[in-house]
This record gives sequence, structure tokens and C-alpha cells, in this order.
Amino acid sequence: MSKAIVACQVEIDVPFFDVDLMEIVWHGHYVKYFEIARCVLLDKIGYNYMQMRDSGYTWPVVDIRIRYAKPAKFEQKLIVYAGISEWENRLKINYKIVDKLTGNRLTRGHTYQVAVEIASGEMCYESPVILWEKLGITKP
Repeated sequence: MSKAIVACQVEIDVPFFDVDLMEIVWHGHYVKYFEIARCVLLDKIGYNYMQMRDSGYTWPVVDIRIRYAKPAKFEQKLIVYAGISEWENRLKINYKIVDKLTGNRLTRGHTYQVAVEIASGEMCYESPVILWEKLGITKP
């Protein structure tokens, strides 16, 4: 993972309803695991989805990339890491999913989110000052 300005980790026990007949996690559920970690990360900086809305912005995901190295399985304990590595013009969050017991990497990926001003519906080409403030950075 790229060096993160702020990061977090969450633990997930793979539930039965996330797996297929071979007890392997369906590929689409990794997006959900990323989202769980992203919510914890945004809470950590005090800028969760409701706080984003209250500040006048939405932050839709505009791109997501996932690389699958090894499958996660039913009842496996996972650690999902999430870290913010870009914030100037967009919000880039990197993710890594590892097996809790072995530390082996199963999946990695990233998402890009952009600020959209709620009042106008216009996409911002620079991240708003509020994000910089939440990250503890002074915008130049």
C-alpha cells in the first residue's frame, strides 16, 4: 500500500451469506469489505458520510480497482486495512485484506472519490477545504 496520511484496520469474520457453494467469498463482497473499512476511516477523521453531507458535499466513488491474490473463505478471519493516500484533487483510499492468522495478503485495491457540491451538483476539481481541515493539513 502507498504511504497513508491516516489509516485504520477492521476485522471481519467471513459470514456464510458471503460465500458460494465452494465456501469462497463472491468477488463482489470485497467491495463491501472495503466500504466497511472506509466508514471506520472516515469516522476516524471526523468526516463520515453524514458529516460530508452536512458540509455541503457528497463524495461518490468514481473508480474502484481490486486485485485478487487468494480467495477468502467461510469463517476466515480477515483484517481489512484502509488508508488515505491522496486528498488534493480527489480522495484516494488504498485497501489491503489479509488473513488474520497468517498475515498473508488476499486482496488489495483502491477507490477514488470526488467532491460534488450538493447545492449546484457540480464536481469539484479540487478537494474542498473541509477535507484538508479534517486531515489536519493547511491548504496551500
